[in-house]
Amino acid sequence: MGVTSNSVKVDVKTASRVRQNIVYLLIRQLRPHQWTKNLLVFAALLFSLHKVSTFVIGKSLFAFLLFCFVSGCVYILNDFVDIKNDRNHPEKRFRPMASGTLPPALALAFGALLLAGSLFSAFYFDRLFGVVLAVYFVLNVAYSLKLKHVVILDVMIISAGFVLRAIGGSLMINTPFTPWFLLCTMLLALFLAISKRRHELLLLQADKGTHRKVLDSYSSELLNQLNTIVTTATIISYSLFTFTSGRTIHLMWTIPFVIFGIFRYLYLITITDKGGSPEKVLLQDKPILITVVLYAITVAGIIYTFEY
Repeated sequence: MGVTSNSVKVDVKTASRVRQNIVYLLIRQLRPHQWTKNLLVFAALLFSLHKVSTFVIGKSLFAFLLFCFVSGCVYILNDFVDIKNDRNHPEKRFRPMASGTLPPALALAFGALLLAGSLFSAFYFDRLFGVVLAVYFVLNVAYSLKLKHVVILDVMIISAGFVLRAIGGSLMINTPFTPWFLLCTMLLALFLAISKRRHELLLLQADKGTHRKVLDSYSSELLNQLNTIVTTATIISYSLFTFTSGRTIHLMWTIPFVIFGIFRYLYLITITDKGGSPEKVLLQDKPILITVVLYAITVAGIIYTFEY
């Protein structure tokens, strides 16, 4: 009788550990370390300090979480589609599905439920925001299934995802977005996407076609030229934004932060061969992290002092 009781206790503990492990793997599958990309949702809030309130902050936070959940669903689908290729990648082979620790069927079922709940919540609170979130998901699904194999268009789709984040954040708090800001967002996202392709090309130059087919259509020279064009356009566009967006002209004092941040990232991708994961660079490189924090503080201080 004692043996049976002990066996039951052991089985209960084992089942509990299995459940905890599955929850952990599902959370990992959503790639929370990449949720920093969705911080762009708060950009509209940063430039609309006169609207700041607990309610508005709550709406922005809600929009941020919904983008995190929907992007997590995209990662689930993307990892499922790329499971074979990821197993040949030196870093991606450790992802839950690629490593074999998370059953693909369970991950897909979880993603479907999370997506349905997220889209329902988005449309319930704001229809336009729901449309943006749905378009974001459809665009990324198209990217995962087909468009990521189309040269040039692949990095432009990534850039479009960042623009949709910015638009979604603006819609959620009913703040108009300026074309200049969206252009700056698109160009900066293009810069990060091109830099990521460059890192992948260098990392897998021996067998670049076995992991990501589109890498066969790229070369280091082409990506370097594209980065030169995009970085120049980004700095010019942001400078024009500070002068012609209808905001205070004192926003021009934030231009040095943008220039330093871009130059620092260029240094990291060309000298130290980083850039494969922009979210890791943001969190691990202290100069860039400090620059982003100082930029946000400076923008908030300028808008509060000279506009309100």
